[in-house]
Amino acid sequence: MNRKPNTGRHFEALGGVLGFVGMSVVAGVLVAAAVTPALGLSGLAATNAINVFENLPDYLKIDQLSQKSNIYATTGDGTQTLLASFYDQNRVEVGSDAINQFVKDAATSAEDPRFYEHGGIDLQGTVTGIVTTVATGDARGGSSITQQYVKNVLVQKCEVLTDAQKKSDCYDAAIAKTPDRKLKEMRLAIGVEKKYAKDDILRSYLNITGFGGTVYGIESAAEYYFGSTAATLTLPQAASLVAIVNNPVKFQLDQPDSATNGAANGYAANKDRRDYILDEMLKYGKINQADHDAAIASAIEPSIHEPSTGCQTAGGSAYFCDLVVNTLQNDPTFGADDTTRMANFRRGGYNVYTTLDLDLQIAAETTMKANVPDTYPGWDVGGVIVSVGVGTGKVLAMTQNKDYSQDRDVPITGSNLTGINYSTNVDQGGSHGFQPGSTYKVFTLAEWLTEGHSLNERVDSRRKSNWGTFRDSCATGGTVSFPGYNPKNDSSEGGTNYSALQSTINSINTGFIGMAKKLDLCGIRKTAEAFGVTRADGTPLEQGASAVLGTNEVAPLSMAVAFAGIANKGTTCSPIVIDHMTGSDGAALGVPQTECHQSVDPVVAAGMTTAMQQVMTGGTATASYSATKPRVPMIGKTGTTDGNKDTWMSGASTKVATVVGVMSVTGHDTDQRTTYFDSLRSPGALRSTVQAATARHRMWPEVMSVANAKYGGDAFPAASGSIVNAVQVPIPDLRGKSLTQAQSALESAGFLFVNGGSIDSELQTGVVANTDPAGGTSEARGAAVTVHTSNAALVIVPDVSGKREAEARAALSNFTVVKNETIVTDPAVTGTVVTTSPAAGSAVHPGDAVTIVVGRLAPAGG
Repeated sequence: MNRKPNTGRHFEALGGVLGFVGMSVVAGVLVAAAVTPALGLSGLAATNAINVFENLPDYLKIDQLSQKSNIYATTGDGTQTLLASFYDQNRVEVGSDAINQFVKDAATSAEDPRFYEHGGIDLQGTVTGIVTTVATGDARGGSSITQQYVKNVLVQKCEVLTDAQKKSDCYDAAIAKTPDRKLKEMRLAIGVEKKYAKDDILRSYLNITGFGGTVYGIESAAEYYFGSTAATLTLPQAASLVAIVNNPVKFQLDQPDSATNGAANGYAANKDRRDYILDEMLKYGKINQADHDAAIASAIEPSIHEPSTGCQTAGGSAYFCDLVVNTLQNDPTFGADDTTRMANFRRGGYNVYTTLDLDLQIAAETTMKANVPDTYPGWDVGGVIVSVGVGTGKVLAMTQNKDYSQDRDVPITGSNLTGINYSTNVDQGGSHGFQPGSTYKVFTLAEWLTEGHSLNERVDSRRKSNWGTFRDSCATGGTVSFPGYNPKNDSSEGGTNYSALQSTINSINTGFIGMAKKLDLCGIRKTAEAFGVTRADGTPLEQGASAVLGTNEVAPLSMAVAFAGIANKGTTCSPIVIDHMTGSDGAALGVPQTECHQSVDPVVAAGMTTAMQQVMTGGTATASYSATKPRVPMIGKTGTTDGNKDTWMSGASTKVATVVGVMSVTGHDTDQRTTYFDSLRSPGALRSTVQAATARHRMWPEVMSVANAKYGGDAFPAASGSIVNAVQVPIPDLRGKSLTQAQSALESAGFLFVNGGSIDSELQTGVVANTDPAGGTSEARGAAVTVHTSNAALVIVPDVSGKREAEARAALSNFTVVKNETIVTDPAVTGTVVTTSPAAGSAVHPGDAVTIVVGRLAPAGG
């Protein structure tokens, strides 16, 4: 074995003698202190030999050991179910009464027979060790159990360091085979003995010591090697485990193929050491001859129980478990800095009781397996379901269509495995997020209502090749434009003047772009942020016109939190995954708390939920609504990205918000409308194929049906009249104005200007002939007003009343005159025009017939 250089190793003859004398003096002082620990070293402060210890602590604190932590979820009846355990060192610390006396006697008999007699240092063993140390330069032999405990504690203090170099230096110092290190160990052992009772030291030693590999402590060793506990080990099992402590690599029992210590030779190396321990136990009267002989005769028969560690044991809940572990490692609640948090995490010993609701989780896992395969030829398909408590921030369900891998560098495209948590941000689970499509439109709706617009206010929703300039208060100059941006509607909607409510119910793209034209793009982005939405990759949200339709890559969990905020009267609560937890001593520990803030005014939230309820009952989400049983009041919004690549269903009751997505993980353009999955894959079930695009509307109802049955749901607040009804504005009289003047006047009044083209009119060419609706009437702000211009094709019928027939015909020379007569009694009216049809002032085409009615005197006696 190679040893590290030691400047005190090669003594000259004189130096060796002096070194021996000096070391002997120091050792003598220490042994005296150990033999009479109550006297300590107080009377020896002036002794030069002891000065080397002046700055060392009086005792070594028995710190919390690294041990296994457990993560639990809550079942429907309130009991806790273990999801996963994790550890750096497989250790379960137990009390002295949970350790079999065989173990304690085996340890003291083999390692330190005079353990209960000395004060930390075994005089006989120490003298032998010092002689060997001086002769060879190596610290050897004579270590008491207390000294071994000290060495283990020093090593454990190194194990929790996160800096690799510091950890290596610490470890080297803790195990260095030098006289100085040995003397320091002895000094600390004396300090420990002064501070702690013997039984506490022995218990701590058995809990801290290594038993091979990652197995630490007698409880985990009993479970790992024999499927037992420290309290129920048999005598030969206890001796075999204590044998491992002497040399874990040589004596451990989990290498059945070993040539020197394997199954073929009955684990010969361990048996030799075990039998020596049994002999020592007999020698010191710990066991009788019969028990000794029976134990010696027994075969070593390990039964290896691999411990479950890591979130892969949590099955479909593994990605939620992964988020819990991420929280323990990164949330400031568990330490002010990375180093502290990692040290706490690696020490472990936590019992973590999470927010996961197993009723919802099982529903989510079951419906995911039934509707979205883990792989699909030619398409790296992803599926996500995440549910959040409204007003609590509690993550109640989280699953995806992949098998969990703890290696984030293994997802392989098309694989059933991934270490990426699709539901979270990149710093929480490695995902860069997904485009949520039209589900993101709810933030434009929120900003629309916040800015004083109403649900029934209309906008210009015609498709355009150039939408012109948008207001953006965050941009230089305050405006931006997007030449060539020409979004279309996913369905066949072709209306030119949809209301905000209609656009929400039917998810009309051009309607929302029209709404955005009247808003501030920066304001829409800030509203999304107010609901807790960020880009999953950590960069700022984009705020261009296309972002209105959901092109930012965000985490599904963020969208679930936002929808919960909408359902919570506009108050958004940050997500939490830990309900409560205890430390290794059973004491309650602080956990991250949800933080709630008002994202929009409750009046605005009421308007949003009014519209989003109608999405469920009569819009794009009716398929999810109709399949949910029992039903409570629910809001929702669907989303589909370009080419039907990603499909989403997001919604909430007043108790639970759920987001469901089926997406292309690597961005391939797979049209979900032409892609079909097997709908049922459970054994014995009938198989059928269903459209991938509709999977969201099968999964969302399954989860929300469980949520509604368990949590119920209240009515959402009704929207106020001002939120629902558009402001009524009078249409100006535009006759005779130019087209430009008319457009400016209408848009200034809040109307949509529509050029209706020219019509026949008596006015001069190009001026406004009329509007529809007519000037002077009142309409909702935002309504379309169609403006018609004159082509000067009409002329006015002149007023010829009272004129003689001949004079009237002359005045009507541009028309075809038709004469009718009417009986009059006044001779003065005879032969004059009484009336015309069309009436005077009417606009008609030249040449049209104009009927004149001429008076004729009634005959006498008539």
